Amino acid sequence: MGLVANPDKPEAAALLRRAAELTAAAGRELYVETRAAQMADLTAPCCKGVRELAGSGSRVLGINIGGLGFLTAAPAAQMDEALDLVFRNEYEIDIRDLVRAEGSASGHRIDQLALNDFVISRGADARLIELDVKVDGETLTRYRADGLVVCTPTGSTAYSLAAGGAVISPNAQALTITPVCPHTLSNRSVIVNIDSIIEVTNISDRLEVFLSADGQVQMPLATDDVVRIRRADEKIRLVRLPGSSFFKTLRQKLNWSGSSI
Repeated sequence: MGLVANPDKPEAAALLRRAAELTAAAGRELYVETRAAQMADLTAPCCKGVRELAGSGSRVLGINIGGLGFLTAAPAAQMDEALDLVFRNEYEIDIRDLVRAEGSASGHRIDQLALNDFVISRGADARLIELDVKVDGETLTRYRADGLVVCTPTGSTAYSLAAGGAVISPNAQALTITPVCPHTLSNRSVIVNIDSIIEVTNISDRLEVFLSADGQVQMPLATDDVVRIRRADEKIRLVRLPGSSFFKTLRQKLNWSGSSI
């Protein structure tokens, strides 16, 4: 059992300690990611983060400690019950696609994985950036916007949704291209086949432009840098507990009609 936590959420420390106790009580071996171990003052062998587990076959159980938490299987208050179900093997697995970005960033080679999305965005300057986008070698358009989101179905409920993109079912075979505050009002989110290759060229001049993977790994892009985004060979296995489903989560998290909240 490996424990990983968001270092920006100090309230995760108590949950980490409780999860460690439950893991020991179940007779399972414990591993803790380095920053999580420091947060909760735990001593255990180190484990990796979620993206580093891609393709390993490891299963990921998400516990929500704030925010919408579409990827989480249970809220913090129900962690004990969720872990008990996992230890008794009473759960299902959702296999999710990842995306890979390759290319160059200010002279450095890019080779990054993301579960949710890749975002190309401007820096502190208030001016719009310019991005030329092709899909499978054919020009889509040239965006003048605050940024651009390329996401998986899993990431469709994250930044892409906030930027006006569609909610995509996790089992849909699609990638979504969503501009952030585009200058041209007719620019809208575009859904393409998941096996498409999306090529983005930064044509902004004298502006700070950044590429980020899942909002964590960030790389500066120079003018004329090209980033190619495609479905990755690796996948992530997410734990889904009994009685849960994507559409039930949508109703609850977004407070749609039919929600029990």
